[in-house]
Amino acid sequence: MAIVVNKPLPEFEANATGGVKVSNISHNGQVMVLYFYPKDNTPGCTTEAMQFRDKYKDFVKLGAAVFGVSRDNMKSHDEFKEKLELPFELIADTEEKMCHMFGVVKNKIMYGKKVKGIERSTFLIDADGTLAEEWRGLKVPGHVEEVLKSVKALNALKKAA
Repeated sequence: MAIVVNKPLPEFEANATGGVKVSNISHNGQVMVLYFYPKDNTPGCTTEAMQFRDKYKDFVKLGAAVFGVSRDNMKSHDEFKEKLELPFELIADTEEKMCHMFGVVKNKIMYGKKVKGIERSTFLIDADGTLAEEWRGLKVPGHVEEVLKSVKALNALKKAA
């Protein structure tokens, strides 16, 4: 089942670093940021993770949980998390269940060959488990600030309601 903005997320469950289980209902009552990235320890993914790390306290102040998602295994995630001192957990989607559900698996051309890769994308889920906003095929510079602004806007809407 595909995800759609302004609709509840379909059921899913995934394992993250730190022994954390993440699902469509595990963080109800809290805003959740899921950012999908191609691979641990690559230049763009390292930069993106560090930018989320550097703004993490701002997300926490706004009541948001942040999770990075890639197809890398738990061992790779643990090492990446430790190396960059990431304060948030990383989801190991080795079977690509979440990647397919969120529609981030794309055909790419690398060195003249067609390969399946992950399109860098971020999803903002509101406290009720509804997809509030999505960014697909994004560029890293300035992106984390944009997500932070959207979390603030979401919180402002909730207070106004």
